[in-house]
Amino acid sequence: MYNRSSNRWISVDWITVGIYVLMVVAGWFCICGASYDFDTSKFFNTSGRPGMQIIWIGSAFALTFIILMLDKDFFETFSYFIYGLICLVLVATIFLAPDIKGSNSWLVLGPFTIQPAEFAKFATALALAKFMSTYNFNLLTFKNFAISCLLFLMPMAFILMQKETGTALVFLAFSLVLYREGMSGFVILSGVCAIIFFVIAMKYGGDMLGITPVGELIVALIILLITMTLVFFLSKDKTVLRIMFYMTLFAAFAGFIISLSTPVNFLWVILAVIVAITFYLVFLAFKNLIWRYLLISTFAVMSIVFMFSIKYVFDDVLEYHQQMRIKVVLGIEDDPSGAGYNVKQSMIAIGSGGFWGKGFLQGTQTKLKYVPEQDTDFIFCTVGEEFGFWGSLFVLGLFAALIIRLIFLAERQTTIFGRVFGYSVASIMFFHLIVNIGMVLGLTPVIGIPLPFFSYGGSSLLGFTLLLIIFLRIDAGQKESL
Repeated sequence: MYNRSSNRWISVDWITVGIYVLMVVAGWFCICGASYDFDTSKFFNTSGRPGMQIIWIGSAFALTFIILMLDKDFFETFSYFIYGLICLVLVATIFLAPDIKGSNSWLVLGPFTIQPAEFAKFATALALAKFMSTYNFNLLTFKNFAISCLLFLMPMAFILMQKETGTALVFLAFSLVLYREGMSGFVILSGVCAIIFFVIAMKYGGDMLGITPVGELIVALIILLITMTLVFFLSKDKTVLRIMFYMTLFAAFAGFIISLSTPVNFLWVILAVIVAITFYLVFLAFKNLIWRYLLISTFAVMSIVFMFSIKYVFDDVLEYHQQMRIKVVLGIEDDPSGAGYNVKQSMIAIGSGGFWGKGFLQGTQTKLKYVPEQDTDFIFCTVGEEFGFWGSLFVLGLFAALIIRLIFLAERQTTIFGRVFGYSVASIMFFHLIVNIGMVLGLTPVIGIPLPFFSYGGSSLLGFTLLLIIFLRIDAGQKESL
């Protein structure tokens, strides 16, 4: 018994644990800098956020010890039970949680508030890993792919019902896990294209070239170019490419000739070319049984449908504050006292830090509370102001080291369960990092998600700790079996 227990602790990846502890401690200092008040605050007073965060850090370390003491098969055995329990809590939260800042996502438990959505991430990762590790699993079958997607889309839907859009979007990170396990690159390509199409259509949606809408024209041209590129790389049939090129050239020439006598909406000219190419590819697919052509034509059609749905989604689906955040990021509107205020103040704070920073507790922007949510969603602006460029680079370096280490550990797993869970952890960390830093720098819309291990909050810290330490326990377990 003694030897087995000793082997458990030796098997733990202490490099990752060291990175984790360093990030948590650095996060606490950042919270101190963001919320400390020289007149009333004390570091270890639980009435303030630095003191309260120490309690959460202690709880996280205790949770770490408990998880590492559990049997190596515990989480795989109870994966579905944990997932089902968390989903029930998410549903209950919709009806029981009070309205806090327009969201019904926080359960009030005496003096504490808990956000169940933060714990849904590790539960979903467990369920997805469990399902994908079943005997003879094949992601490429429709049934398995649909169930895999449902496992992370269902909690995502529950969280959306809580009006917590930012946290819900994090669950899209699981699509990266599916890609690692064999999902077609078409899905990732479609997601990237959807973002590009949305940005271009919104950015240039009001511009006109005669009677041609510029935004939609650019999107249509990109769809045409991607369609032809896919045909080139997937088939390399010069005859097919030549015919597609002739179709495009003929339509462009005909549109130009007609425009000499009457106004022409060139968007419809490009769409006519795409439709003609689509029919041609479908014909080839069934004639020669080359199903790649059918896949490419489906991409083209769905892209056009998405393009025409952008305006409806933006105007009729998104809330007004969400519309404003997107418009500010894209530079369509300038709202320095509203949606753009947080971003402008955070960028001022980061810029004022210079190369070396102003020093710990010396940030003027944070001390004067110019940046709302500066110790939660906008914690990175405190890093930039007080510790400057080198401090920001250090924090980003920690995240890079953690994510690279997680990928390394995931790849060395001897079970599919461990690998899928490891990639789930890495994907979620990566998504949070990119969106949170991009949000602070004005590169992505403000959707309100925390920076792992740095932002203030017990739910966030415990949720990320569960994700990371459970994976380390799974990793240590495979060494115990040797």
